[in-house]
Amino acid sequence: MAEVKLHSSWRDKLSGEFKSPYMEALGTFLRGEKAAGKAIFPKGSEWFRALDLTPLENVRVVILGQDPYHGPGQAHGLCFSVRPGVRPPPSLVNIYKELESDLGIPPARHGFLEHWAEQGVLLLNSVLTVQSGMAASHQGRGWERFTDAVIRLVNAQSRPVVFMLWGSYAQKKAAFVDSIDRGGRHLVLKSVHPSPLSAYGGFFGCRHFSRANAFLKEHGQKPIDWALPALE
Repeated sequence: MAEVKLHSSWRDKLSGEFKSPYMEALGTFLRGEKAAGKAIFPKGSEWFRALDLTPLENVRVVILGQDPYHGPGQAHGLCFSVRPGVRPPPSLVNIYKELESDLGIPPARHGFLEHWAEQGVLLLNSVLTVQSGMAASHQGRGWERFTDAVIRLVNAQSRPVVFMLWGSYAQKKAAFVDSIDRGGRHLVLKSVHPSPLSAYGGFFGCRHFSRANAFLKEHGQKPIDWALPALE
């Protein structure tokens, strides 16, 4: 794990996780995969990109994904996001459609979401690495326990946060969040996944983006600028 980068606000709070046996075992597994010549995405310096771009104290919105994209040149450490020059995947295309319907924001011509992350949108996958061409290949190796710890840290913040939980996987993973409908302080927004297989079953029309901004403003926080700038 020596090559990874993440903001000190996370590193300090997660130091116990990094020293734990399960993370040591995960590191051993990843080193073994690399030694065997297997391509792992994203590259090592971007495994914690979401935590590097969005300090703990800046988190205002959490969007949970499952695994990094497993195609070459796609994943760079943020869920649903792809590198500049890579065509937006189908789920992200549907996210853009809902953004346009909800807030009138025309679809971006790219899929690079760092503008969101820099404003406090934690774009967190449950599993932070994957083998090239093999979806879900690093599930059950320890990443899920680590990202549960990340979510617990956000949940413990006194400032209200919006959790966007798209699909049953994300909803189960963050089921412990102190939501306002259970007397807590965080807004938990749920819908089906934006995948083409399910988006018409409730993702389209969910209006999560405007609802998130309304909640942030209601609690004295700056809303998210969801419009992505053009890439140079």
